[in-house]
Amino acid sequence: MVWRGNLTAIDRFWGGLVYLLPMTQVVVFGVFLFARLPFLRYIFLPILQLAQLLSFPLIEGFIDLYFVLFVCLYALVVRDWRIKHFIRFSTMQSLLLSIGLYLILLVVRLIGATNLFELVPNSLLFYLAELFASTLFIGMNGVCLYAIVQAVRGRYAEMPIISSAAYYQVG
Repeated sequence: MVWRGNLTAIDRFWGGLVYLLPMTQVVVFGVFLFARLPFLRYIFLPILQLAQLLSFPLIEGFIDLYFVLFVCLYALVVRDWRIKHFIRFSTMQSLLLSIGLYLILLVVRLIGATNLFELVPNSLLFYLAELFASTLFIGMNGVCLYAIVQAVRGRYAEMPIISSAAYYQVG
């Protein structure tokens, strides 16, 4: 994408920081990897603590800090034309990734797999759940790390469908 204006180190920092939101949401899918590779807990400890903080319910079962942060980022950053395009674009991409994760979590809850450890170990369903959760965890963290690196470099992170939708929203 076209470079729009000069970016300072602060702009790059804020452009990369917003990708922590989807990383904190996908951490629930890392349960199988955390069980098999315990050292990953130490690597993801700051993100695990941030996820625990953001999942604090404000109105039980309805509104949590994720929702409040989502609405604030959309209303105060994405829709504010005074903020640089780079930051608004990165914020919109991270919000779109969060929406995708939320929809996946909703489907997982609807099919009744609320607690992945309740599945019978060594069953086919257990292995399928482990494969799905681990793939989603690794994939989303890979996408977010790619976007953070690109933001730190001052470049737009290009993601096939997400970037087009974010660009459409930001203008």
